[in-house]
Amino acid sequence: MFMRTFFRGIARVFAFLRVSLANLFVLFVLLALAVGFIALATGPDRVTVADGGALLVAPKGAIVEQAGGLDPLAVLGGELGQTPLGELLRAIDRATRDERIGALVFDPSSFGYAAPAQLEVLGDALAAFRAEGKKIVAKAPFYGRDDYYLASFADEILMHPMGEVALGGYGMYGFYYRRLLDKLDVNVHVFRVGAFKSFVEPFTRDDMSPAAKRDNAALVERLWGAYVRRVAANRDLAPEAVRDFADRYDDWVVAAGGDAAKAALDHGLVDALLSEDDVSTRLQALAGEVEDDYRHVTVNDYARPAPAPLFGDVVGVVVASGYIMMGEAPRGAIGDETMAELLEKARRDRAVRAVVLRVDTGGGSALASERIRQAVSRVQDAGKPVVVSMGGTAASGGYWISATADEIWAAPTTITGSIGIGAIVPTFEGTMERVGLSRDGVGSGPFASAIDPARGLDERMARALQASVEHGYRQFIDLVAKGRGMASEEVEALAQGRIWTGEQALELGLVDGLGHLEDAVASAAALAGVERYGVRAISEPRSAPDLLLERALEEFAARPEGALGEVAGRLARDARLLRQLGDPRRLYALCEACPLPL
Repeated sequence: MFMRTFFRGIARVFAFLRVSLANLFVLFVLLALAVGFIALATGPDRVTVADGGALLVAPKGAIVEQAGGLDPLAVLGGELGQTPLGELLRAIDRATRDERIGALVFDPSSFGYAAPAQLEVLGDALAAFRAEGKKIVAKAPFYGRDDYYLASFADEILMHPMGEVALGGYGMYGFYYRRLLDKLDVNVHVFRVGAFKSFVEPFTRDDMSPAAKRDNAALVERLWGAYVRRVAANRDLAPEAVRDFADRYDDWVVAAGGDAAKAALDHGLVDALLSEDDVSTRLQALAGEVEDDYRHVTVNDYARPAPAPLFGDVVGVVVASGYIMMGEAPRGAIGDETMAELLEKARRDRAVRAVVLRVDTGGGSALASERIRQAVSRVQDAGKPVVVSMGGTAASGGYWISATADEIWAAPTTITGSIGIGAIVPTFEGTMERVGLSRDGVGSGPFASAIDPARGLDERMARALQASVEHGYRQFIDLVAKGRGMASEEVEALAQGRIWTGEQALELGLVDGLGHLEDAVASAAALAGVERYGVRAISEPRSAPDLLLERALEEFAARPEGALGEVAGRLARDARLLRQLGDPRRLYALCEACPLPL
């Protein structure tokens, strides 16, 4: 009797568990369907777009890999905000395939800066849109270098009759503080390896060194050459004609009687000079009229991100954008602890079959760079391939964290290389003497106060720092040699801080292919042996305070700021940079020429 009751009880437990699990499974399926239905109901395909309407692409401020981290001092210097590159690409790609979208309007009135590689991929997206037989119209009061590059992909470029096209070219210019520091009696102690490692020069010179000038001049010429060729092809002009307009701008304006807009029109750089009312009329004729405006949808409304896949294999994308520093860091900076946590999340997630590390940085702390690279290696050791996708810049510490990935992809105009390391220690004993302030005491040994900014740098500590820099440089060289399958001597010949374009890096064996993020994602999936997969961004969520601060800074950035604000902002940023990077050994893998802000 007892045994029968016992087994009957067990049977009831199993029946209960079977029904409960079945109910949970049904609930899970219903929940997944609900999520999918909501995504479909609110996704871009459900956005109200009248047939034949236009997609308005009006980027604001700088193009960035990941929104966030807007610097208050950068705002003081005149930056206008941020527009994520992926958001623009997603909107243009969807509009290319959307039969409701008949045209694209490019309005760069609030556009700031974009790296050459970012312009390149955006240009490719615009070209694909136009290849579908859809029309692109660019409209702006005037055009600068970066926004004109994108405008050149349009069927028609419209400009205000009092506007101008200011191409100029690429340049590398910065502030040099040696005389200022001399006047303040600040001593700057520098330790470096490599004739071309120039990130310390602003603190030690009054001008750019001859070696840095040669290196940087070669880089800007390659970038400018690529720019000129693409713009010339888009506008059906000879490359020499585009160069001539940029180099002899004054002659062309004088020949047009001082009318810069007419000079651009005469040179074939724009198609029509129209007032805002006339532009509006033309766009209404193109896309239809609604409430005294042309029918259009904005990128913000149209480019809602696709929901992350709930089932199946995925390729995880981790963004490393900003200076590399120790500890945790918000978006817009690369903290070694934050990056390690994101990469660990990808390593533990069974659905993530491969990882793409999207790198856009000129480097920073050497120790933080190595800790991030080690986190990348742990993902690889788990059997998941890691492919690096280089954005506008992936140099110095940016190349360090990329060096041992399974594959490296770069855009032709990515700025990369800068394989080198250095240290910089400012001391203020002269300043202390000038103001009549002294510092003295005792220590347990010669290194108890070997680096005291108020007392100077001990010679023995300087000797140790130089040895550490040389060791770090050899470590960097060996990592690159291991990751790229090259001899250390081969890497040494390409190193010493030299910077290269992605196209050059491919020729030199520093990267595996030329392409953009989608190419790296496809390659990562292939390395993992996955044919059907989704793509998932692996990132830290943005907090409400961060979003509120960014909104406030964007509002402030809309106000014009003079040259004084720019100088003050840049000086303050340069002064606090080394402190923020936080390398305990004061060793930095940093590219001074990255990115190109001018």
